[in-house]
Amino acid sequence: MLVLLPPSEGKAPSGSGVPLKLESLSLPGLGEARAAVLDELVELCAGDEDEARAVLGLSEGLRGEVAKNAELRTAGARPAGEVYTGVLYDALDLASLDPAARRRAAGCLLVFSGLWGAVRVTDEIPSYRCSMGVKLPGLGALAAHWRAPMAAVLPEAAGDGLVLDLRSSAYAAAWKPKGEVAGRTATVRVLHAPTRKVVSHFNKATKGRIVRSLLTSGAAPGDPAELVAVLRGLGYEVEAQAPAKAGKPWSLDVLVNEIH
Repeated sequence: MLVLLPPSEGKAPSGSGVPLKLESLSLPGLGEARAAVLDELVELCAGDEDEARAVLGLSEGLRGEVAKNAELRTAGARPAGEVYTGVLYDALDLASLDPAARRRAAGCLLVFSGLWGAVRVTDEIPSYRCSMGVKLPGLGALAAHWRAPMAAVLPEAAGDGLVLDLRSSAYAAAWKPKGEVAGRTATVRVLHAPTRKVVSHFNKATKGRIVRSLLTSGAAPGDPAELVAVLRGLGYEVEAQAPAKAGKPWSLDVLVNEIH
């Protein structure tokens, strides 16, 4: 099983350990594309601060994020699972998992990123600010920048099992499973059952809980149909829609009665 996660805008501070080593990150086939984004982001943020804020879409109150990006090469790195914070990651709570669940998390969780493309939760990275919606002056739109490298690398990372896609639309634009990989991919929406509306906060929190439930249960669904059965067995109310034709992902709606 491969679980595709969005990052979080909020991030823990960089670590006090050794600086980033690009060559040590998982999915080495993304290395060249990562270096290109890193080079341009550092150069941008080491220059005119107001220009960098405009490009990155940062408010006056987030001015400090520019200086942080300018120091990405020398800042201490820490596991990505510690860097990403926010609603989904609070609900997932990687730090409190038992050793077996942590090993499963290390093997199956993949966090998408405007800067890194995608990383494992064990990959050591510094704290940064660069969303997938950014258009860098030299590289252009990051989602477009990542499409070719992702298409070359991600099918192999997906292996022959289930792909559980929990990404937001901005990050999904960087890689869309195709062909037989798409056929064993499940996308998930979380809906408030009485209104059938998606609400951002409990959407993210419930996705974090779903991933935690799968990790702690030890369940290993091999395809979307098995995933539906597993989630229902774990107490989730799930409505599933199989694709109308081959080569398309399954759509799953998880219904939640309480907003929390």
